[in-house]
Amino acid sequence: MRDEKEQAVCPICGTRLVLAKRGRPAVYCSRSCQARAYRRRKQHLPSPGAPPAPVPAPARASGTRERQRRRIAEALWHIAAEHGLHAASMRRIADGAGVSLRVVQYHFDSKHALLVDALRLLHEENERLARARVPADTTDPRALLRAVLLEFLPLDEQRAHALKVFAAYYARSLTDPALAAVFLTADQPLERFVADIVETGRAAGMTAQGLDPQHEADLLVSGVTGLGLDVVHERRSLADVRAVLDYHITRVFPPRSVAPA
Repeated sequence: MRDEKEQAVCPICGTRLVLAKRGRPAVYCSRSCQARAYRRRKQHLPSPGAPPAPVPAPARASGTRERQRRRIAEALWHIAAEHGLHAASMRRIADGAGVSLRVVQYHFDSKHALLVDALRLLHEENERLARARVPADTTDPRALLRAVLLEFLPLDEQRAHALKVFAAYYARSLTDPALAAVFLTADQPLERFVADIVETGRAAGMTAQGLDPQHEADLLVSGVTGLGLDVVHERRSLADVRAVLDYHITRVFPPRSVAPA
């Protein structure tokens, strides 16, 4: 028979347990330790002092986990683009991904965590595709600026879909401060990138006189985003929007005969 003192110790943190006078004796000292023990069992982690359990194919398991997370994020994108984020309940997302609600809750602790991670994956996907579309040997600032700004227009189904998803996130962020803190970042990396392109052209004497690169970047990025949404709403045609975009790029980068020496 075990020593009574050994039985009255929490197997997670080692805290001595208070022996119950009646009923089943306590196993853990708190709900927190009970939750930690549950997570260890889910992750196949041994408790302290227990023999190490074999870990089955970690690389393959990790790949399966990432594929499931990706499928869940894609289901969220689809719902957001077609119906808005307000319609993206956890159960509806699970149905769209072809998994159970329990699987979604296993991968994401909360709805907010799912929204944030799906946004991160969408950013990564858009950046990967944009890098593939923009020629790597583009050194002309004017051509690079145009290629970057074109990524915000719905020139194909993928870019139109992404634009709708971002619009859904923007609408949700107006009433969700926690999501706004993630979606509307203060550092504005895209505006800084566009400003750097304009600054490179200005240093080479290719831009119009008196330009402020940062102000020009703010106007170009916000303008092309709004134009892209107009195309999605069918208020403007792609041809009209391209003409507007080329007009403003030519204003920043005038022809060589007009640009300052």
